[in-house]
Amino acid sequence: MKGDLFSNEHMVQPATAPGMTVENAKCIRYAVQGEMLARQGAMVAYRGNLQFERKGQGVGGMLKRAVTGEGLPLMAVRGQGEAWFAHEAQNCFIVDVEPGDEFTVNGRNVLCFDASLAYRISTVKGAGIAGGGLFNSVFTGHGRLGLVCEGNPLVIPVSPDFPVYVDTDAVVGWTAGLGTSLHRSQSIGSMLRGGSGEAVQLMLQGSGYVVVRPSEATPQKAQQH
Repeated sequence: MKGDLFSNEHMVQPATAPGMTVENAKCIRYAVQGEMLARQGAMVAYRGNLQFERKGQGVGGMLKRAVTGEGLPLMAVRGQGEAWFAHEAQNCFIVDVEPGDEFTVNGRNVLCFDASLAYRISTVKGAGIAGGGLFNSVFTGHGRLGLVCEGNPLVIPVSPDFPVYVDTDAVVGWTAGLGTSLHRSQSIGSMLRGGSGEAVQLMLQGSGYVVVRPSEATPQKAQQH
């Protein structure tokens, strides 16, 4: 079958540099020269001399995710070649982490990342069980972080004079320098009278950016991710 039977927009072009790029809206390509990390099960294709190794199930091999507090297993990809990563046809985007910066992200939105990035598990300050028991991963160092979310992400600036309130099921991540706390938007009495249920949001204050997905996770959806 000749290659010219396919539309050029779907044809993979040779990688021009090592590292990750957005192959299309639903997939990230990583040109591996050494090592990188990805969520287990996210690899959809690869070529070249690559080895895949499951990370251990301890804290160092898992990313905590919001709501359930369960772990997101990781795998290491080593060698030389190219690999493509995707998750349930969700939209992909890349965050560049610079030295001295940090980016806090919901584990369920992590697709892949450079091995040069360090991460630690953190409980969101001010967000206990009532706020979804938010466990997040904080990435530091110098490298690229590939993320997924349902729909195109919204990147909302946060300033000291204009805090941003985000539904705990819709928040993807935020930059360093933002403080978090819970905000209650209606009284318990209103909820008992048939309120909307949007009673608790995550309030972010300071200077930076918050990334939000334009959809909310249903309880069933949250358990699947």
